[in-house]
Amino acid sequence: MSQSRRHFPSQPALAVSIAVFRQGEVLLASRTAAPYADLFTLPGGLVEIGETLESAALRELREETGVLARLVGFNQPVQHIVRDFSGRVERHYVILSFAALWLDGEGRAGAEAGEIVWRAPENLSGLLLTPGLPHILAEAKRIVDGAR
Repeated sequence: MSQSRRHFPSQPALAVSIAVFRQGEVLLASRTAAPYADLFTLPGGLVEIGETLESAALRELREETGVLARLVGFNQPVQHIVRDFSGRVERHYVILSFAALWLDGEGRAGAEAGEIVWRAPENLSGLLLTPGLPHILAEAKRIVDGAR
């Protein structure tokens, strides 16, 4: 879906995100583009035609950060709807969030991920976060802890 089709779309865009845990810390990346430029969030992006949700999550993680992981479960759906001043839907994403365990890679900045940090979900002070991220991380940690 092109950037122009993401802006005032005719239908929601399907996306994925992935919470990767390593030794009690989760991988967070700052976004480089709107709508959440400079805010920390989970790696993720749009699902491509013919791609499974799980494959999309792992691909986005690899493309954005260079990190490899093993999925351990589905976390939760996240809805992102932004309206303009007149009430028209400017952006609408349905994001399916996954929980995973780290396999390889430290994480690297790139075109979509400006800065990479590993942080304990209970120690996010000083980071500007996307809306609802602490709750998403708490649930992902619960899933990962249950899978060990």
